[in-house]
Amino acid sequence: MYLALLGILWFCPRLKGQENSFTINKIEMKAEPGWEVENGKNLTLKCLVDISTTSKFLSQHEVLFYKDDILLKNVTSWNKEEGFFIQAVRIYDGGNYKCTVILNNKEKTTRDYAVSVKGVPSPRVKVDKTEVMEGSVVAVNCSVPEEKPPIYFIIEKLEMNICKQKKQKQVLDRNYVTMDFPIEERDHVLIFQCQAKISFGTFSEASEFTKSDLVTVRETFSIPSFQITPEGEITEGDPLKLKCTIQVTHMFLEAREIIIQKDREIVAYTKQGTEVTYSTPIARVEHMGNYTCKVESSRISKVNSIFINITELFSKPELLISSNHLDEGGKLDLSCQISGSPLANFTIQKENTTITNSQNFTKRVWVRDSGTYRCLAAIRNVIKESDPVQLSVFEIVSKPRIFRNSKSEVIKGQQFELSCQSINGTPPIRYHLCIMNACKKQQKMYSNEPAKFFERPTATTEYTCVAENHHSQGSVASDVLNVVVIVPVARVNLSILLHEEVESGKEVVLRCSTDEGSWPIHYKFYRHDSAVPFFEKTSNDTHVIWHTLQASKEDEGQYYCLASNRANLHGNIPKSNVITVKVTLAPWMKGLIALFIIGAIIVTLVLVARWYFLKKAKAKQMPVEMSRPGPPLNSNTEKTQSDPNVEANSHSGYNDDIGNHTMKPTNEHKEPDHSNVDVEYTEVEVLTPDLHRAPERKGTETVYSEIRKAENRRLP
Repeated sequence: MYLALLGILWFCPRLKGQENSFTINKIEMKAEPGWEVENGKNLTLKCLVDISTTSKFLSQHEVLFYKDDILLKNVTSWNKEEGFFIQAVRIYDGGNYKCTVILNNKEKTTRDYAVSVKGVPSPRVKVDKTEVMEGSVVAVNCSVPEEKPPIYFIIEKLEMNICKQKKQKQVLDRNYVTMDFPIEERDHVLIFQCQAKISFGTFSEASEFTKSDLVTVRETFSIPSFQITPEGEITEGDPLKLKCTIQVTHMFLEAREIIIQKDREIVAYTKQGTEVTYSTPIARVEHMGNYTCKVESSRISKVNSIFINITELFSKPELLISSNHLDEGGKLDLSCQISGSPLANFTIQKENTTITNSQNFTKRVWVRDSGTYRCLAAIRNVIKESDPVQLSVFEIVSKPRIFRNSKSEVIKGQQFELSCQSINGTPPIRYHLCIMNACKKQQKMYSNEPAKFFERPTATTEYTCVAENHHSQGSVASDVLNVVVIVPVARVNLSILLHEEVESGKEVVLRCSTDEGSWPIHYKFYRHDSAVPFFEKTSNDTHVIWHTLQASKEDEGQYYCLASNRANLHGNIPKSNVITVKVTLAPWMKGLIALFIIGAIIVTLVLVARWYFLKKAKAKQMPVEMSRPGPPLNSNTEKTQSDPNVEANSHSGYNDDIGNHTMKPTNEHKEPDHSNVDVEYTEVEVLTPDLHRAPERKGTETVYSEIRKAENRRLP
């Protein structure tokens, strides 16, 4: 041992000094006995590794086994083959297996190998009891202890190899199931069988059916039986008795009920005892039919049926009537008939009141005779009744009255109510509403209440009403009702007569008109800038005229009008268009104004001309006066007054102050220092027209102009 250890210690440093090379050539898996295995057999999976290396010894490596990518086993090995053993494989062991080899930093994995497990173990079946009574419950347990869930169980209830009931259930958390099966009234000897189905991935396997022990069923009560009296043929009038009987097991203590039904009608029943009876002292054809006896407990129900035939003694009578609709005073004939006409006792009734005990009946009828009639026929002790017959006696319809319930006026387009009523007359009464002799609407009344019609007239209309019932007289018409329809004013138009431009002093005429509207119509005229009408009038015409005798500038402006009647009280009052009225001056006023303007212009021109000539006359005198030594200002005034030209001018209406006023601007604008101004006088000849002579005459005047020479400016 020590020598081997020394050899290893000697060999290890040599290995450390060397670096080995290796490669994984191949890796694969094998299965024994194969990849498809019977359920419950052993299975061995082997991982085979082919490794090449430069070392003389096989390197240590890891081998990993996976199922559906889940690690099952991890082993470290020096061998080329490693195995994974599965004892007694089951369905859940099926799947995809693979193995992986890891050598140092190199890794290689096989492909997926599919393992399939065939077959499912036979399930175990147990029942909680082997002897039961009808109506009880058997619990059946089915299990597959070798397998894992989920498992799908099927349990069947069999009798004589016939499946009577089947239940199925999938269990996800356990490998067994318990199901309850009720025991019914027709069960005798039962057996239960179970099958298990397991699905794993894409695989699905089912077991064989496994049967349970036999289960014996004891009867709780027997199937009911009938006893009929009398036996044999049953004829109408015979007494009839049906008895339904059962036998009950002494151990059955549960409550039960016995019922006799005819068709769907229960005719007799009991909750106690073992029998129930249905009887009638006189059998009739109506008693013929199918009878059922049914015995029921909480879970058990047993049924038996029988058909009872009853021979008819005579047929059902028939009541014949001359007519179902008669006028008052008409003749009614009733007759009760039986097929074959056997001898019988007859009775005719009205509303369960006998009116005769004979086969036939005749009378004059009135409204009170309306009603339902029937007849009865009796032979021996059998009485049969006919089908009812309805008789209606009609009173003639009185003249209908047509009226309106509302007292308010009818407005165009709005709905109103019309009523039509006949006080007398047997309903049903049919009323027809006629408009202008055309009857379009109708209504059927089953009483004498008025029929109501709703109308929307657009114009004044005449209505009549026609009433009729089944009386032979026919229809009766009412009087004519004239319904006046108030047409609201829809559109209003305002216009000006003659011209929109009115001469001052002449008439302005405005016309307010409507397209339609019932009279009277109330018209209002407004100026556009005023909310108060300046003229109002109520008229039975479609237009109203307002005028003013003498127009003035105050009448100029914009105008509009409103028009309304009774129908517009609760609606919009239409407004007319707006027109503009212009007031112009009369021709004579225009001439007067023109004359005034021309006169003013002439006067102005005369004044301007006279002023102009006066100014020229003054200008002729000024140079002469300025050549003389300057007298005092007052002496100049005196000389001017003694001048005959000035005097002559004063006679012409001019004021001599005009000349002075003309000179004032010159004096006012003179410089205050007169010592530095030099004055020169220049004689100029000008031509002056003589106003009193012909225009060709020329005159010579001397005009002196004052020239001011400015003194040479000196530098300061």
